Amino acid sequence: MPGVRTLGDWSAIEALPPTPLKDLFAAEPDRLEKMVIEQSDIRFDFSKTHLSASAIAAFIALAEQSDLKGKRHALFAGEIVNPSEGRPAGHTAQRGEGQAEAVAEAKMFHGRMRALIDAIEAEALGPVRHILHVGIGGSALGPDLIFDALGRDKTTYEVAIVSNVDGVALESVFARFDPAATILAVASKTFTTTETLLNASSVLQWMEEHGVVDPMSRVIALTAEPDKAVEWGVDETRVLPFSESVGGRYSLWSSIGFPFALALGWQAFEELLEGAAAMDRHFRSAPLAENAPAIGAFVDLYYTQVRHVETRAIFAYDVRLRLLPSYLQQLEMESNGKSVTSDGKPLGRPSAAITWGGVGTDAQHAVFQLLHQGTHLVPVEFIASIEPGDVLDPEHHRQLLVNAFAQGAALMAGRANDDLTRNYPGDRPSTMILLNALEPRSLGALIAFYEHRVFVNAVLLGINPFDQFGVELGKEMAKGSDDPAVRAGFDVSTRALMEKAGL
Repeated sequence: MPGVRTLGDWSAIEALPPTPLKDLFAAEPDRLEKMVIEQSDIRFDFSKTHLSASAIAAFIALAEQSDLKGKRHALFAGEIVNPSEGRPAGHTAQRGEGQAEAVAEAKMFHGRMRALIDAIEAEALGPVRHILHVGIGGSALGPDLIFDALGRDKTTYEVAIVSNVDGVALESVFARFDPAATILAVASKTFTTTETLLNASSVLQWMEEHGVVDPMSRVIALTAEPDKAVEWGVDETRVLPFSESVGGRYSLWSSIGFPFALALGWQAFEELLEGAAAMDRHFRSAPLAENAPAIGAFVDLYYTQVRHVETRAIFAYDVRLRLLPSYLQQLEMESNGKSVTSDGKPLGRPSAAITWGGVGTDAQHAVFQLLHQGTHLVPVEFIASIEPGDVLDPEHHRQLLVNAFAQGAALMAGRANDDLTRNYPGDRPSTMILLNALEPRSLGALIAFYEHRVFVNAVLLGINPFDQFGVELGKEMAKGSDDPAVRAGFDVSTRALMEKAGL
């Protein structure tokens, strides 16, 4: 059964010798050919990682013992792959790759979204210039990433995506939006998310205070619980459902993608889905030794399980991808930040690394000192685009790419010096992900690559990547904090903080 852990033997992997990168290149003349995968107009270069041919063979054996093939089939077949909640994971069906009924339902819901978008473009809701999207977690991170990457100066709509319950975030939007020309998209899978509904209520109050006669007529609900949205007051014709099997951090392919489908156009949304579907097909069919998500996961697991690293760093050498590290933090750490297996047993080994990162070239002048000369081994992932996103002097983009490539080379090569303050030890790993161009198809493929990489990590570790109970306890305590009995159970420090803040 997909929910039952299949144990794999890690002994061959844990016994791998720590061969230096330079020696791996010397010992494997065809290393570049074997460690570079071209897929969906993206070049995945894993050659500067410590994965050897023998390491890949050991991971493939572990994947076979862990029934990766069977669990991958279960994912796409719509079987239960989230055993703790008794659900399939329906995100691939959103882009047409999955169980037939789930694919048909997704197409129906997409059709409903497109019809509403057509109506908005025809001014059925009156003149619209601003789209205010409120959500949190996966209901905001995905749309924010897509619009920031693809929507700069390319749309007639001004879009704001607000996730934080801090009122400052909303006020900054209110200062530049016209309430009479704004539509409010409320994104919540359950339509019970406290922060999102509070933000939505404040937007409605702002509209009413500024003369909008019927603020609720400006609301679009994006949810897997349409009845709750209608109960909250949203007209059922403006509710865009998606399947309950689609997890929040995997939901940008569903109606959660409404703001960028409207702002960027339906064709861009379809191209995003097509790019992800192409990566789905690659993941399903390519042999593991030539499978980009699988090799990416093998890299992750080599460093966490063999070299005992605790973090991995993502650096986008493209300002348009500045939000990618934040997006991946949720995708990777909420999915695989677990201490138990899918059958409730202690994991007994490290789970997901801590994901962090930034934007090149800024990060070079902030954190690369530690990467080159610090005591921590940190696998680095560089992401760049051959085609620039600007029309300035080409020297800007040339310098950007040269810096990205040179950093990877320097991390590996190092430079010896008798003066230890100027000594670079080298032998520090990096992966380069190079897009031909940053466009909807390639971005869709890139995000799907990371989704499947997370899945392979989970299967080999025996983890369920589709639940997230770890986020619930603090939220539960916050909701109950007004109850004296609940508050009495807080520690003395927390009670004192609440008293100090006048709560």
